[in-house]
Amino acid sequence: MAFLTSVFLLCCFSLLHVIVEGQAYQNISLGSSLSSLYNTNAWVSPSGEFSFGFSMVNGSLYVGIRYEKIPEKPLVWTANRDKPAPPGSTVVLNNNGVLVINDAKGVPFSTIGASSDGSVITSAAMLDTGNLVLQTSPEFAVKWQSFDSPTDTILPTQKLAVEKNLYASFSPTNLSTGRYYIVMQNDGNFVSYTDMREPTYASSITWGQKGNLVFDESGKISVFQWELNKTVEIIPGSVIPKPSTDFYFRAKIDYDGIFRLYSYPKRPSNSWPDKWNIVWATLDYACEVPAICGLNAYCVAQDEGFDCLCPKGFSYVDAANKLLGCKQDIPITDCKSYNPEHYSLETIDNMNFFGPHYAIKPSNEFECREWLLADCYSIVGTYWDSKCYKKRMPLRSGNMTSRCKVIVKVPRDNGSLLQPSLFEVGGPSITSNGMRKWSQSGVVRVVLFVISVSLFLLLIIETVVLICLKRWSLQRQEKPVCSVQPEMKLMRFSYKELEKATRGFKEKLGSGSFGSVYRGMMASAYGQKPIAVKRFDKLVEDGDKEFETEVSVIGRTHHKNLVQLIGFCDEGSHRLLVYEYMEQGSLSSVLLGSIRPEWNLRVQIAVGIARGLMYLHEECITPIIHCDIKPENVLVDCYLVPKISDFGLAKLLRHDQTKTKTDIRGTRGYVAPEWFRKMAITVKVDVYSYGLMLLEIICCRKNVELNRKDEPSVVLADWAYDCFVAHQLEMLVEHDEDAKNDMRKVKKMVMVALWCIQEDPSLRPTMKKVTQMLEGAVGVAIPPNPSSLISSTG
Repeated sequence: MAFLTSVFLLCCFSLLHVIVEGQAYQNISLGSSLSSLYNTNAWVSPSGEFSFGFSMVNGSLYVGIRYEKIPEKPLVWTANRDKPAPPGSTVVLNNNGVLVINDAKGVPFSTIGASSDGSVITSAAMLDTGNLVLQTSPEFAVKWQSFDSPTDTILPTQKLAVEKNLYASFSPTNLSTGRYYIVMQNDGNFVSYTDMREPTYASSITWGQKGNLVFDESGKISVFQWELNKTVEIIPGSVIPKPSTDFYFRAKIDYDGIFRLYSYPKRPSNSWPDKWNIVWATLDYACEVPAICGLNAYCVAQDEGFDCLCPKGFSYVDAANKLLGCKQDIPITDCKSYNPEHYSLETIDNMNFFGPHYAIKPSNEFECREWLLADCYSIVGTYWDSKCYKKRMPLRSGNMTSRCKVIVKVPRDNGSLLQPSLFEVGGPSITSNGMRKWSQSGVVRVVLFVISVSLFLLLIIETVVLICLKRWSLQRQEKPVCSVQPEMKLMRFSYKELEKATRGFKEKLGSGSFGSVYRGMMASAYGQKPIAVKRFDKLVEDGDKEFETEVSVIGRTHHKNLVQLIGFCDEGSHRLLVYEYMEQGSLSSVLLGSIRPEWNLRVQIAVGIARGLMYLHEECITPIIHCDIKPENVLVDCYLVPKISDFGLAKLLRHDQTKTKTDIRGTRGYVAPEWFRKMAITVKVDVYSYGLMLLEIICCRKNVELNRKDEPSVVLADWAYDCFVAHQLEMLVEHDEDAKNDMRKVKKMVMVALWCIQEDPSLRPTMKKVTQMLEGAVGVAIPPNPSSLISSTG
């Protein structure tokens, strides 16, 4: 009897039919394979409704799960959506229980699935639910399933767990990951986002309780809130076709970012034709999705779907894919020669761009148009509710809106922008008798040309004279003339260019309050050139202000002790700055490294930083307060030349200002006392921070070191003053023989630092005087105790 039972069980196992969760299916054994060369070669579910195998979509080869009985056999899950397989590829369930995609030569191209707990996979199966599973034997426990790794679609009986995303495809014919995704958040909200983590607000479904998204066999989609043991319907059963068993259902986030529930009749009829019907959607129109058409484009709803259009003066980035947005055909690059008469204004009625603006003015429409036309930097504006808005480029989220107008500046004549009309000369025409005849306009143009050339020559002569006079004047002046470069040209990079240059932001150099800095490589005339790319991660108001400030400040300055800004990226939500790369990193890493920098080098670094700050404070037409001077914000190049960086917290002053009021900025340990007393802030806050940093340069240590055993030396500033009063300055450079042999200079630098860190700002020297004291041009008096009470003159 036992023998017969064993034979019976062996026969059952050999048939490889299994009952799991009430479903019958046939196992796919180890070693089984599929080939892309045979379209009929697929692993089909027992009912024949789903299959796993190769599918060709718009010339690209994908491996996935599809509907088998629907004519077009649409995919519901894709293993390699971002990496189509090469022609002639195969899929093999190898002996390790992993599905491997091999190219035509048998070289592994990609893998699918694996046991999460290291269990041995013995077989696979394609279920009637559309779920592909990998399992063990003999208990046939599922160790991996496609339902746990959805792409853009979920099917009945499938659950979407917390923090699981559905990613839309890029377009109807491009299955790669697109710009939108929808996620079941851990706060209980089912929310659709763009790839920049911006909610597509109207498609958000908020329930406020943690739970899983559940798609049942009847077509209903609900959220099961496990903490309340309660089910809340997202898509009620009342909208589902009856009887629901006669339809296929799928819920999908489409390429336009809208989450839709579809039905397809299993037995088409006049009432239910053989096509996918929309049962329910988070939005009615794709144009309601923010940024659906990309930058500088606007969305127009149509009977079936939508279209993306470019304003006049713009053209598609890629005409074959309008979703990539538009680019300006002839950007205005030189505002010096800007002439409003060379431009006209085009109007788009009932349209708005919902992105940010940089200026607003109450006006009527005529005044609005004049205001926009007069501004060289204004390319597009909007007029709505008796207000005029100058839009910030690039334009974002263009959409049809009643009672609003978009006003676009376009060139009247493209040639006039490339060559000023002043230099256009008319030529002669030929009369009937063969004589040359000059037109009246030609004569006028010749006259204008002669006049312009004469003026140009006079301008050259005047410039030469002025240069000579200026050089002679400079020799007689003690104060240098400002070397600010207001028209310094910065390179504008695209986000993709910088992503490629940094290899996907792989090598992080450091991070700050608003973002991180990455190393990259950029092509130059001398080959590949290293760059530093600062990416602003926190896209909040203050971060945006810091970005704009840093670009405007660094882009208008030029000094050997200031870091050079090469360019920037301002694309969508991406804010990045591109700097020259500093090989030695920050001053902090140099001072606190394993090898102490030589004393003379530290002196040169201190003087270089002082010169850089003197330039910012006194040699610029617009004085600049850095507000965050510290060793981490001083970079060192390959020649160990210090360069001040990170102007993100800089406070600009007008030429007639000497102080300003602002919120506390800077880094703890380097902030001047007046920040906390709500006093007016002057350039002296940078002097204070420099003084603390100068002590760090002298001593090669941090200004506060809580782990020191000798308590008096914990705070460097207090210890330095005590050592100065006790005539024990050698303690500050205890292990530095070069500095000990130059105690006269050590004493002078300590005295300068003590003057800089006086609590009373009026007692602190200017950075010009600090530079002169360090260079020996002026003497250094005995400093008072820095922590003395504020004098009456403060």
